[in-house]
Amino acid sequence: MNAIELKHPLVEHKLAILRDKKTGTKEFREIVSELATMLCYEAMKDAKMEEVEIETPIQKMKTRKINEDNYAFVPILRAGTGMLDGIISVVPNAKIGHIGMYRNEETFKPTVYFFKVPKDIDKREVLILDPMLATGGSALDAIELLKEKGVEKIKFLSIIAAPEGIKAVEEKHPDVQIYTASIDEKLNEKAYIVPGLGDAGDRIFGTK
Repeated sequence: MNAIELKHPLVEHKLAILRDKKTGTKEFREIVSELATMLCYEAMKDAKMEEVEIETPIQKMKTRKINEDNYAFVPILRAGTGMLDGIISVVPNAKIGHIGMYRNEETFKPTVYFFKVPKDIDKREVLILDPMLATGGSALDAIELLKEKGVEKIKFLSIIAAPEGIKAVEEKHPDVQIYTASIDEKLNEKAYIVPGLGDAGDRIFGTK
């Protein structure tokens, strides 16, 4: 599968708390942000570096930095915004776009109602943020919208992912790398991830 699953004791520990139905809104939100930071570190392992000269308290030296203008983060509303703080803490000067979608509870397919991205999005590497990659419908729509804008390098970051969603993205967009904290077992008859963590948006914002 074209998905990189984070394998680390801290990730597993945080996920265990996140999945627990007793975990409250505040802690759930904080852990989603923390896991997003970890995913961002992994997804940017191949980031291009530029040589710069700085001066330490001791002397001048040549070192390397990332050009943050080369990146944009695009959360899928609304749950994807729960990952944003953790991502921005790593690359604070990246531009932010938003894609608004909601799921039709009968067809399980997403409907796009909002799409706003930086004008020069085609010149940037884009990381799409969504805590859950379930059927893959929202991911596919988001990827296609960005490709229509000329974006060539896209990565997809999720907290948990179902094999069905990963397969859907792989088949239509094999060039898009998926990063996730966990590849779960399957989708149930209501297209929820099993064992999952419930509805990420409701748990992040306390709406249920």
